[in-house]
Amino acid sequence: MIQIQEQAIIEAAGKGMDAFLNLFTDAYLAALDGNVTAENMEKLNGYQHTLLAFRFFTDEVREGGFVQLIQNGYGGYVFDNPTAKALKLMGAKRLSKILYKAKEIYDGHRSELERDTTEEEFMAMYEQFEQFDELEEKYMEIEEEETSIIASYVDEHIEDFAQVVK
Repeated sequence: MIQIQEQAIIEAAGKGMDAFLNLFTDAYLAALDGNVTAENMEKLNGYQHTLLAFRFFTDEVREGGFVQLIQNGYGGYVFDNPTAKALKLMGAKRLSKILYKAKEIYDGHRSELERDTTEEEFMAMYEQFEQFDELEEKYMEIEEEETSIIASYVDEHIEDFAQVVK
């Protein structure tokens, strides 16, 4: 089980919900040596994988959208796992809907979205997959509120996300 110091949780919470959630996902990444693989996936439980998928999603979509998320290799981790369902159960229903719609696009164009590309081909994908634009805009509108919902869920169910040590 992932262990996190109680004092670190208190300090991170004082810095805001992103710092609070990142404390957990940083611990997960440390336990996984920085990379999720088939060999190390069992080190995390379903709640932890959901939170880590949310971290990858937010980091990538904030910076470069769904195309970047997928091109950087996180498409399968976010869309092939029950991330959307788990986030819905945590209360992030609007984010869940966006993920379900993005998964439809991803599933329909997976090989094309995941293929190795040059910088030019990568940039052209933004025009080619403009259907992601509306979903990205919707996410940006609800990001803060949905992140707050997820952070509250983690706080209220902290034992599912880490073992807190004094």
